[in-house]
Amino acid sequence: MSIEHGGFTLNRTLPASPARVFAAFASADEKQAWFGFEGERLDEQSFDFRVGGAEHKLGRMPDGAPYRFDAVYYDLVDDERIVYTYDMDVDGRHISVSLATIELKATDAGTELTWTESGAFLDGFDEPQWRVEGTNALLDNLVARLSAARA
Repeated sequence: MSIEHGGFTLNRTLPASPARVFAAFASADEKQAWFGFEGERLDEQSFDFRVGGAEHKLGRMPDGAPYRFDAVYYDLVDDERIVYTYDMDVDGRHISVSLATIELKATDAGTELTWTESGAFLDGFDEPQWRVEGTNALLDNLVARLSAARA
């Protein structure tokens, strides 16, 4: 039994207004369009984007491993800030518990997004660097979605 603590901050300039970026997090359909990976299968989802609300997903990773994602929203400021916790299971193993904050600031180019996360990674089933890589991939998906909507 072990716990590895880790954290990171990622910054991205997104080609859309803070209101549009916030909306990409606030709608189940919008979020599902970018918050996932090619080949992933979603079996079950609930989404309640409000302070005290929860998000729940059950599905299968691209390699077929079952996963569970459960989040609770603690602070939401329209078009400015999202604060939530989440935990994950993969293949029946509890792999992590995390606190994520997303800050949005208007810029001439669109929105400066700052994603800060702190996690407890459990029993060697997940690692901070893997979470950085996964979050970067999700942000790549978000940029692509926002760019396509602008075109």
